[in-house]
Amino acid sequence: MMYLGDMDGVGITMAIGALRALAFVFDVLTFPVYVILQRPWRARALGRRVKAVIIATETESDNTDVSIDIKGNDNTNNSTEPSASVKAKPITQDTKSITYRSTTQPGKVHIQLVQEKIDTMAKMFDYVSKAYPNKRCLGTREILAEEDEVQKNGRVFKKYNMGDYKWKTFSEVNMLATNFGKGIRELGNEPGQNVAIFAETRAEWMIAAHGIFKQSIPLVTIYATLGDEAIAHGLNETEVTTVITSFDLMPKFKKILAMVPKVKTLIYMEDQLKKLDESGYKQGIEIIKFSEVLKRGANSQVVDVPPRSEDPAIIMYTSGSTGVPKGVILLHKNLIATLKAFCDSTDIYQDDVMIGFLPLAHVFELLVESVCLLTGVAIGYSSPLTMIDTASKIKKGTKGDATVLHPTCMTSVPLILDRISKSIQEKVSKGGPMKKVLFKFAYDYKVSWLRRGYSTPLIDRVVFGPIRALLGGRMRLILCGGAPLSPETHEQMNACLCATIIQGYGLTESTSCATVQDFYDKIYGRVGATTTVCDIKLVNWEEGNYRVTDKPFPRGEIILGGDNISAGYYKLSSKTDEDFTDVDGRRWFRTGDIGEIHPDGVVKIIDRKKDLVKLQAGEYVSLGKVEAQLKTCPLVDNICVYGDSSKQFCVALVVPNQQQLKELAAKKGVGSLSFEELCQSPEMEKVVIAELMEHGKKSKLEKFELPAAVKLVTEVWSPDMGLVTAAFKLKRKDIQERYKHEINRMYAS
Repeated sequence: MMYLGDMDGVGITMAIGALRALAFVFDVLTFPVYVILQRPWRARALGRRVKAVIIATETESDNTDVSIDIKGNDNTNNSTEPSASVKAKPITQDTKSITYRSTTQPGKVHIQLVQEKIDTMAKMFDYVSKAYPNKRCLGTREILAEEDEVQKNGRVFKKYNMGDYKWKTFSEVNMLATNFGKGIRELGNEPGQNVAIFAETRAEWMIAAHGIFKQSIPLVTIYATLGDEAIAHGLNETEVTTVITSFDLMPKFKKILAMVPKVKTLIYMEDQLKKLDESGYKQGIEIIKFSEVLKRGANSQVVDVPPRSEDPAIIMYTSGSTGVPKGVILLHKNLIATLKAFCDSTDIYQDDVMIGFLPLAHVFELLVESVCLLTGVAIGYSSPLTMIDTASKIKKGTKGDATVLHPTCMTSVPLILDRISKSIQEKVSKGGPMKKVLFKFAYDYKVSWLRRGYSTPLIDRVVFGPIRALLGGRMRLILCGGAPLSPETHEQMNACLCATIIQGYGLTESTSCATVQDFYDKIYGRVGATTTVCDIKLVNWEEGNYRVTDKPFPRGEIILGGDNISAGYYKLSSKTDEDFTDVDGRRWFRTGDIGEIHPDGVVKIIDRKKDLVKLQAGEYVSLGKVEAQLKTCPLVDNICVYGDSSKQFCVALVVPNQQQLKELAAKKGVGSLSFEELCQSPEMEKVVIAELMEHGKKSKLEKFELPAAVKLVTEVWSPDMGLVTAAFKLKRKDIQERYKHEINRMYAS
């Protein structure tokens, strides 16, 4: 992962030898202390324990239910024994499916929700506001001023001069949510009538959502980064008359309002410094400040209409990676089920602080933040523009949000962690020879001890402290979802950020809930075992040659079942019938993802039906798997692999890392060209192909899986371009359409 570059061989050998000798003496002197204090055998045993077991198998000839006897488990993770025993019919060669269930028992929060009969989001927030009335809940950083800052090249950028976080307590947030819900009713929105939120992640988003929940009004969520047509599609399909948005997004509606005739009211969350210019909007549209809705609600005599468990809470529009966004109907019981599961799967502490910045319109961020609310964890809001000290909107010499907030937990998507990983590698490669030697030695030393179950506090403080300080210095837990995280990035980020990164797997249709990686599981590349509220069924996919009888691990399409499964797609009954089924009172969803399940019950995602391409010679190529491996190459910032079934090879569109591409060009003697000129160079394309081939072989990809031609793309793919989703998943059809001429050229060559 780390490399030294060109250094004097004798100097390197001597430096490493001295470090090894010093480390050996240190280890001998401190090892007994570390053994006593850290007890690594316990962590190793917990990591190996069985986390899910087979409860049923289905064969070609019959449907056989298999009993499971769950033993007592207080969920404190003190036992190293499997917490379930199985009485199962052995898997035979004609088995069609296997069903797995978690061995974890419900935890304290889960049990409290059941005992208190909390089955809606409205009941949940009333409950926590009474449990933590004076504890800080939602925080927003104060913007003191926006100032001009002159750069070295003479250009002038607008930067924020920011103050401290301003906090609202749980009781204050609950009161504001109550007032907002009543204010929405005062504007004429009735229970059962959809209301949309189209805004960036911020405290007002969460306040508005809970206010709407309290009035039995379904909340329509739409990504702030979607294109105008996709936004209009969601608003028209759900027939909303009121849209809640933000000051920054209001100008978009000057165009969108012409496409959404039923929208009559725009509520906007105010900017801290600027006032809205209300000119230029469609005539007849009522524009209201967020604070005005709160005032109307505070003076309202409207009687609350609390929701029922089976009522729709959210119509959440997917980010549309495969076409037009679909509205997924999430019931209150779906959200509560996921809250129970996440609380059972993750250790949460009373003094935790979360930094919230991913889109709340994404089911993963919304549910993780809801877990924080349920457990009394404070949430401080941020954005990529202000998160760290060097962020683009932070005034030079002032602090980013993370440095001020000192969060202990956050959510992330793999793309963000990949970028941090490459940034670390880039900084190390630019350092002096001794700095490279020290960093590589410290990294290898730490990883070797982590794999044995030990922590390395001295190395963490001396070497990795500055990296950890980027996120405030207290980060202990990063929850990663939305796409597969490569094992290499996972291990490197665990080491360099001195935090535990937990990967999970879920979909909007399963309310973000399916599997969560165990805190003690150090086998990277897996997504954890099924949660306490959700069963996982593997079903044969004959076309892809995946079967539950495969050795060494059962493989097949993943089907999820439980109270977390959505009611279906909004106004898409045929698609709902295709993907969802009800069997014996349990709702199931066919994911399209292919998984294998290891003996300890942990899932590994190995393929996706829609990503599988059969080449002319008959080989199957998993485009997603190839992309995930090639994205770990330092040269690659993003990549989309394309396969034509009438051809014998794949091709790839590559967004290269500018610095890495220039360094590679200099190394290969291509010439002193600009980044744009390098991307146009046929000679550079050949060099990049060779690099990808070499990296792919190291990643154990087959020769036919590797792209035989590439096109270097100068533009960075972002959600507002419509080429990736808000969760940074590739929108293959849109990418292929945009670059169809380049794809044809690659195949022609």
